[in-house]
Amino acid sequence: MSSSEFQVTGMTCGHCEAAVRAEVEQVAGVENVDVSAQTGRLVVGGSQPIDDAAILAAVDEAGYEAASLR
Repeated sequence: MSSSEFQVTGMTCGHCEAAVRAEVEQVAGVENVDVSAQTGRLVVGGSQPIDDAAILAAVDEAGYEAASLR
């Protein structure tokens, strides 16, 4: 299982989490998404490597900014 972790800025509530989750789940290879507005953390997992740029673009599409924590 491959996973990537990101810091997301601008999330304040469950609706924010849901918006980010909905966009990130559409990225190819993503099998699970754990997002927390409280910590600002996004952890994305899948059975194959996931394109960080695609995750960052999905978070941007949801209206937030993210940075990889690798």
